[in-house]
Amino acid sequence: MSFVSIIISLFVLLFAITVHEAAHGWTAARFGDPTAQLLGRVTLNPLPHIDPIGTVLLPLLLVLAGFPAFGWAKPVPVNPLNLRHPRKDNLWISAAGPIANLSVAFLAMISLIFLKIISSDVSLFLRQVLLGRGSLPPGFYPLQGLALILFYAVLINTYLAVFNLIPVPPLDGGGVILGLLPAEAAAKYDRLRPFGFLIVLGLIYLGILNIIIRPIEIIIYTLIFF
Repeated sequence: MSFVSIIISLFVLLFAITVHEAAHGWTAARFGDPTAQLLGRVTLNPLPHIDPIGTVLLPLLLVLAGFPAFGWAKPVPVNPLNLRHPRKDNLWISAAGPIANLSVAFLAMISLIFLKIISSDVSLFLRQVLLGRGSLPPGFYPLQGLALILFYAVLINTYLAVFNLIPVPPLDGGGVILGLLPAEAAAKYDRLRPFGFLIVLGLIYLGILNIIIRPIEIIIYTLIFF
């Protein structure tokens, strides 16, 4: 991965996690909890969302090691006592982050396909950078550069949404499941929360997460390169 690609992917990740957390806070405010809003977390300014490890250190180490940029921001605080229907409302608050990321990924994909239509060089450029040597050709290519940004916007926002939809608390997918289950079953399911991180690590180690993400990657690459 070239230096320019590393910088682009890191900035796209910063935007993706900012959109993700801001969506949680905005949705919580719509359902009656202004906690995140009062703390300045319903904003597209990334500074209030930055977590030193999840937003800075981990993504940097991953891209330097040749892996896709990935990370997290500071969780948006939600006070369930302010919600009118805590369990049902929390379902939508949890889902808001992944929905926001998938919306950004969809818009970026549509924009990228449009660039391919108006410039035949876009696909060739992306193919050379992403499937070839990984280095950028010399010269200034504004449309192709925009296409590269859009590509990472599609990929990283999709990664972030899929990861967070893993149905294990405290991830967003766990929050969605807790909102769908009957109260008694939800209380039992929530007991997984202290072990959630270990469960996710186990899924990654066993390759289960890759089994889920790989078909999505194939679809994305197919839409971009053909």
